[in-house]
Amino acid sequence: MKIQGIVKTVNFKSEGLKLVGNLYYPADYVKGETYPAIIVAGSWTTVKEQMAGLYAQRFAKEGFITLAFDFRHYGESEGEPRFWENPTNKIEDIKNAVTYLQELAEVDSDKIGTFAVCAGSMYTLMAAAEDSRIKAVVTAASWLQDGEAVKLFYGGEDGVNAKIEAARKAKTTYAKTGIVEYIETISTSNSDAAMYGPYDYYLNPERGAVKEWSDDKFAVMSWEDWLTLNPMPYAEKLEAATLMIHSDGCVLPQYTKNFFGKIATDNKKLDWIETDLDSPMQQFNFYDQKEEVNIAVEKATKWYKNKL
Repeated sequence: MKIQGIVKTVNFKSEGLKLVGNLYYPADYVKGETYPAIIVAGSWTTVKEQMAGLYAQRFAKEGFITLAFDFRHYGESEGEPRFWENPTNKIEDIKNAVTYLQELAEVDSDKIGTFAVCAGSMYTLMAAAEDSRIKAVVTAASWLQDGEAVKLFYGGEDGVNAKIEAARKAKTTYAKTGIVEYIETISTSNSDAAMYGPYDYYLNPERGAVKEWSDDKFAVMSWEDWLTLNPMPYAEKLEAATLMIHSDGCVLPQYTKNFFGKIATDNKKLDWIETDLDSPMQQFNFYDQKEEVNIAVEKATKWYKNKL
């Protein structure tokens, strides 16, 4: 029996919390057969209806079962406080998504990979470094950081320290009162917003400003967890077959090169895309623009079909 283009709303548990996702099936899916599966993650603060869902649909058309889900604290998934960007939790959510997929009869449990854009790359690379069940990893326009990199984006050492201190106070307030302090997620006028600038993807309803996403709620307590995250040491622990797609027009290109160079396995490839765009403008194109999405899907599909 062939089923054309199924998408199912599904849920699974991650450390006791219910996570909600969309499970996409290939157009030529045949009940009773098993398929390789891909977990897809988007950038920070995002929900499954944004870049994760777009890529999940595209990879399903290439013959994979794919899962785009809301991480805890976001979207339809459980988790308090809401809109808390907690990398540690997100990494565990990815591992628990692997567990969920392995339990599905239609998934080949030995052929599970991940795909991620921007900050989701950190979470998936770190999860794969810790979880050998993830056999292949692909990142596009990866955001990779350390203590020095965050200073470039968040006001230097003083700015970073101020945000970390604000986060600690917000955590104390929440623990005592249950009140969550929020700032805007994106703004072109408020420099205190989590993202400050004319970033069309997050401002344009035709792109990423979807109704399921919040443009005005970023938990201040997130700053400590976000700004102290350093995925770079995980490269030396990463054994999964890894493809990294990046360019000089994406964010922090040298960090992607540095991470790639330290990946433990020789089963890896760095695919550098030629562009005339200045950094970081091509970054956002990989979220949803036809040319960059097509590049990522084509290169990733070849990688998965050879490695899964």
